[in-house]
Amino acid sequence: MKPLARFLALAGFAVALASCQMFTPPEVQESGFQPSDKPITVDNVGANNKLAELAKAQHPRILATYGGEYSDPKLERMVAKVVGSLTVVSANPTQTYRITILNSPNVNAFALPGGYLYITRGLLALANDSAELAAVIAHEMGHVTANHGLQRQQLEAEEGLATKVVSDVLGDSPTAKAALIRGKLRLAQFSRNQELEADAIGIKSIGEAGYDPFAAGRFLQSMSAYTDFRSISGATDASLDFLATHPNTPQRIDLAQRHARQFGAPGVGTRDRDSFLAGIDGLLYGDTPEEGYVRGETFLHPGLGVSFTVPDGFIIDNSAAAVTATGPGDIAIRFDGVSIDKNRALTDYIRSGWVAGLVDSSVKQETINGNEAATAHAGAEGWQFDIAVIRAGGQVYRLLTAAPSASTSLDTIARSVSGSFRILSAAEKAALKPLHIRVVTVQPGQTMGSLSAQMVGVDRKLDLFRVLNALSPGAAVSAGDKVKIVTDK
Repeated sequence: MKPLARFLALAGFAVALASCQMFTPPEVQESGFQPSDKPITVDNVGANNKLAELAKAQHPRILATYGGEYSDPKLERMVAKVVGSLTVVSANPTQTYRITILNSPNVNAFALPGGYLYITRGLLALANDSAELAAVIAHEMGHVTANHGLQRQQLEAEEGLATKVVSDVLGDSPTAKAALIRGKLRLAQFSRNQELEADAIGIKSIGEAGYDPFAAGRFLQSMSAYTDFRSISGATDASLDFLATHPNTPQRIDLAQRHARQFGAPGVGTRDRDSFLAGIDGLLYGDTPEEGYVRGETFLHPGLGVSFTVPDGFIIDNSAAAVTATGPGDIAIRFDGVSIDKNRALTDYIRSGWVAGLVDSSVKQETINGNEAATAHAGAEGWQFDIAVIRAGGQVYRLLTAAPSASTSLDTIARSVSGSFRILSAAEKAALKPLHIRVVTVQPGQTMGSLSAQMVGVDRKLDLFRVLNALSPGAAVSAGDKVKIVTDK
């Protein structure tokens, strides 16, 4: 369990947490981010399909988790065109699909039994042509046609029963632990095999639909590059591949290329790049106004009117529930909001029982940049915590910082973060704009350096430009090429 997750579990909140999003005033709810009234998608789920009915019940939860449905008729038409071409060559032509574009910056795609397919706008921003998008969608359709969801549900039920039997009969003996580990490995291997099977089905489908079958391998490489870009160290932990639900990327790329060669040498099939780029031009990139913006090491929320900054080397992850940041030395930070009575003292709130391991003598009243605040320290199960509760603009916010007990950096980092908390001016709020993907044509004399310099609101501009456009370190751009940049225009 991650340190802040452990802290929150230990805390046993007596007061329900409120997300930053719940405080957003109506005036920042932009209609451009609402679900469309008539989304142009394949949406013909059979009324008597029990699997589809089960998936339909989960659909609202998925929308809530991933920020709702992203609406852009131009984009929806492009995606629906790809889905339609794949449906024609599907192994199960009677299967119908409902595809939803999720309003999330995360790079993700998944399927539910019954034909419910989901892709995030973050994934669309990373892809570079219709063939790559087709590879992702065909992979998810492969899960549906192969009944992977139902198969996994059955296996999980079997493993759950086996786990209960092992626990009842063998208790906590070494033999029992070994049996439970074997069960987890079996599930992990089953998941990896499903992913490889879906890869094979998907590549066969896009090849038969006339798309470039090598697109699957290209997009896997882009996802790997994006993962490295997002990593603090720029490297991945190979040990995580063993129990991951997906096979490790080099293995998948190699197998994907083998499947693709069944259709011919690289260059076979269409990429349909121009149509794809036209579809994603103007796509929202990164955070929504409702959840605030991350600009480098700073989080700014125009609706709430607040901001704070984390130290260099930390990466901020923004979601509807909370803003978290992780950095060197296993130090983590969480920012969220909580609803408490406006007359309640913040020191009393800290002492109200939600902080496990609270050092009562450390609780003190403070003022942070003119805002009423209270701070404290806590410790539990090998971790130490700094708690700052701040009342600003009629709301109460919490900044929680966690570090291993042996760390000597907690106080310095926590004071830096809480000390950076401030109220945004009217001019600062007005200047904050959402970011978008814009497709531009390379002009004579332009380079990757000059093009990436045009990007705003992002760090490591040249590195991100390469990742978004699937350009290797030794690659170059030429006049007339179409490339993606990130801008607030």
